[in-house]
Amino acid sequence: MSPMRYTLIPQDPQAHQFGGRLELDRPDPSGQRLSLPAWIPGSYMIRDFARHVVSLEAWSGEAPVRVEKLDKDTWRCEPCAGPLQVRWQVYAWDPSVRAAALDDTGGFCNGSSVFLRPLGIEDGPFELLIEAPATPVRGHWRVATTMEAQAVDADGWGRYRAGDYEELIDHPIRFGEFTRFGFEVAGVPHEIVLSGAPRVDRERLCADLAAVCRAHIDLFGELPVDRYVFFMNVVGSGYGGLEHRSSTVLDVAREALPLSGDPADREPYLELLGLCSHEYFHLWNVKRIRPAAFVPFDLSREVHTTLLWAFEGFTSYYDDLGLRRAGRLTHEQYLQRLAGVITRVHRGAGRFRQTVLESSFDAWTRFYKQDENAPNAIVNYYAKGALIALALDLTIRGRTDGARSLDDVMRLLWARYGDGAGIDERGIESVAGEATGLDLDTFFDTALRSTQDLDLEALLRPCGIELRWQVPQPGAGYVPALGASVEAAAELPRIARVFDGGPARAAGIAPGDRVIAVDGVHLRGEALAKWLARLPAGTAIAMHVLRGDRLHELAVALQPPPADAAELVIVDRSGDTAVRHRAAWLDGV
Repeated sequence: MSPMRYTLIPQDPQAHQFGGRLELDRPDPSGQRLSLPAWIPGSYMIRDFARHVVSLEAWSGEAPVRVEKLDKDTWRCEPCAGPLQVRWQVYAWDPSVRAAALDDTGGFCNGSSVFLRPLGIEDGPFELLIEAPATPVRGHWRVATTMEAQAVDADGWGRYRAGDYEELIDHPIRFGEFTRFGFEVAGVPHEIVLSGAPRVDRERLCADLAAVCRAHIDLFGELPVDRYVFFMNVVGSGYGGLEHRSSTVLDVAREALPLSGDPADREPYLELLGLCSHEYFHLWNVKRIRPAAFVPFDLSREVHTTLLWAFEGFTSYYDDLGLRRAGRLTHEQYLQRLAGVITRVHRGAGRFRQTVLESSFDAWTRFYKQDENAPNAIVNYYAKGALIALALDLTIRGRTDGARSLDDVMRLLWARYGDGAGIDERGIESVAGEATGLDLDTFFDTALRSTQDLDLEALLRPCGIELRWQVPQPGAGYVPALGASVEAAAELPRIARVFDGGPARAAGIAPGDRVIAVDGVHLRGEALAKWLARLPAGTAIAMHVLRGDRLHELAVALQPPPADAAELVIVDRSGDTAVRHRAAWLDGV
């Protein structure tokens, strides 16, 4: 079968427009339908990429073909006897990892943003011609993508190949000037494509990423790709990533990049390594082991699954654990980061209102559409899922005296479902029992189908680790004595979130309120949080807030801040057995 041919051109960078073309030798004789996806795998939110289509025209030979729009993201070409050519333009000015952006300094796209899908013939194969822009651009532009190259020049312009539409949109494409360097792990080349950063300690970044990748490869026993690319888009501030079948796209804050002479444990850099670790783990867990509901992907609508607690939660557990096993975190540093996850989960009353199964199922409508009441209404399936993974790992290790672990569950999942066949909604529970020989029904009923807190104190104790609860210090806008988070605006601090059970809720303070004064004193910026932290519990204050254009005076009785900050401490007197269990867990031995 001859391939269907796409052409992609960064057509008008100054107008932020990509040009696309699709040539079909054998279109549907009843009228070829074409569509753009509503979402992209890994992003559980309807994006409606079709709204960015600026124009769409069709021809058969020299004759124009009438195009009818059927709904918000589907077009139909009138029947034609010969080959069909469709041309379109797409506006691209979304710099996130999930869409497309283009200007005269460079660009980026996920295929879901720019490639029309020929309905009914998505099985391909497809050939993609990437043409250089004809309009002037700044600098020397090149192309970077993990798509299979067929005939390209030294800068990457030319022909590529994808087996089907799903593969076509799963290879992001970078245009423009960028820095490219890399390393090898397990005989497989790994590259870092860095955009927007003239300075970086390449040697350190490569060495650290290689160690992290090796830790995950050692867990699964094999690497399912013959090439991998970390696409890093460097920004002033930002954090996020999106996994692909042989790459990941990352938004990286400039301060996170390592420079020569930096300390190895600088927190922003560790955050970057953790993000890379998370997305790399997705090579196995979600890109290949994935819910049956996603096989095949229906990209036109929301596809619900209750399994995101495992696919994102387990990945969130192994991201920092991978850093520890790679020797990039000490035991103490890892436990500090794990304590942060425990704190985030326990600080939200939403964990008592929503199970992780419900949170997973409602990702489309609640988790990715959070409002100011989110901490009181939902539980984060990433963070709670990571704690479930922790509890499951320690439960298995404890009940088998270290002979089995969650690592064995992941390896059996890979052996059984790594071909992409898809696992049903209770399949992970079954595999966990099979891999360990344990009856884990009670554990899963509590962890997944109830809102009870996990007994982490008891599970950590055999490893010589104590979970302690401390009164937090104000930070990141959280004001414990007020029971609210505050955005430190330049003039009027703004109440961002009000937590259930706190004095702010009792006093009638609302999200969005702008604080004018406390006891008649105007406290600017961060001064509000610092002042409230100094007042004794039980202090009654008068707070003036502006809600919309109306002034409110509220009486607030400050309460003792809750001891909701987790701390994990290695106990020196724990003994040799605990040391052995702790090393087996944290070192992966």
